[in-house]
Amino acid sequence: MIIGTGIDLVDIPRFERTVARTPRLMQRLFAPSEQGLRLPSLAARYAAKEALIKALGGSDGVHWTEIEIASEPSGRPYFVLSGSTAAAVAERGITTLHLSLTHDAGLASAYVVAESRDADAREADARVTDARDADARDADAGFRTRGSADAPSEHRDPLAVAHPSGGVDPAGGPRQDPPGRHRAAGEGQA
Repeated sequence: MIIGTGIDLVDIPRFERTVARTPRLMQRLFAPSEQGLRLPSLAARYAAKEALIKALGGSDGVHWTEIEIASEPSGRPYFVLSGSTAAAVAERGITTLHLSLTHDAGLASAYVVAESRDADAREADARVTDARDADARDADAGFRTRGSADAPSEHRDPLAVAHPSGGVDPAGGPRQDPPGRHRAAGEGQA
């Protein structure tokens, strides 16, 4: 189950000017193993740390130098967390962090997905239990199987399903709002 996502974008020339103006930032923002990297790589790592904080929903218990971004031999980046930052991530039930980094054309970007595998297992177990309970209720009511001809229909009109854009088009896809127009909740739904 996804616990949170975060994304961040860094202007590399601006980041370079900031580090040049305040050299102590290197020690405050980066683990010793990161400090010798080129500035575009540091900017991407800074973006990763910001994206992680966003995925966590805040910076409580998080310290910059306790978030290190390392790379597998293939080049795939991953987090190495320590101290109170590792504890803060564990307290939120996060078991896996996915990270993607890029830098090009003067920009560095990072995307983070925080996931809980335990919650996935609990959620899947709950769905199975709910389905079994529903099947048992149907059997007690004299229905042969859920959705059989003898069972009341649970069919929902696909046009009645609300979409984040405010409704559906006649073909059943999301309705596109006209440019410059935003719908209020519930307005214009089919």
